[in-house]
Amino acid sequence: MHIESIPMWEGSGNNYAYLVTDDKTKDAVIIDPANPPEVLPALKKATDGGVKLKTCVAPSSLPLTHPGHHDHAGGNAEMLKSYSVPIIGGKDCDKVSKTPHHGETFTIGDSIKVKALHTPCHTQDSICYLFEDGNDRAVFTGDTLFIGGCGRFFEGTAKEMDTALNKTLAALPDDTKVYPGHEYTKGNVKFAVTVAQSEPIKKLESFASSNKQTQGKFTIGDEKQHNVFMRLDDPTVQKFTGKTDRVDVMSALREAKNSM
Repeated sequence: MHIESIPMWEGSGNNYAYLVTDDKTKDAVIIDPANPPEVLPALKKATDGGVKLKTCVAPSSLPLTHPGHHDHAGGNAEMLKSYSVPIIGGKDCDKVSKTPHHGETFTIGDSIKVKALHTPCHTQDSICYLFEDGNDRAVFTGDTLFIGGCGRFFEGTAKEMDTALNKTLAALPDDTKVYPGHEYTKGNVKFAVTVAQSEPIKKLESFASSNKQTQGKFTIGDEKQHNVFMRLDDPTVQKFTGKTDRVDVMSALREAKNSM
């Protein structure tokens, strides 16, 4: 499986779209093409080279509390003018054709198996997608999991985010590479170092300071070490929040990050 990152940085959201292609058949899927003017040139280059776009996947729809925040599914209608493909996403996703059940699978080409993982919190219809091609694994996490951080609780609760991060996503194989919907790592690690000064966090800080893009460079195993939102039982994290209950720790962390 080949993953091409398409940065969409004309605005302030530092979004990513991703083009994932089956190496054998050249069948492909576009993930979160939020800003078509930045995505369509990359798609044209790929399709001119033989790639066959089969579907569009949206991990995060528009937060209902922020209806003007078209930073993930907002480009779907425009994309359909150029590519007539089904759109797989949450039930509230713009122009959605199919909403997969939690754990439901589908395939891209001959080799790529995709599993839908429901992760309600940032939006209630948020879905992450695990892509597997042999031993090569990647998870596309939208606004649920960022490198070193997580999304705001726009439509959900701290308990839901704990479940999303620390049960659903943490259960994936440790070598699963993480591809989030935004490049927020510098801001996330700036917060993380105020919570803890562990070696994994310092390593992430060093990488983020010298690399503009961090998508696909870290794994679920890495996130368990340097992401404070996935370390709710860590005594250092609990000391920072003044809480010991997992949900209370998650809530306090998010409140502290929001106030930065």
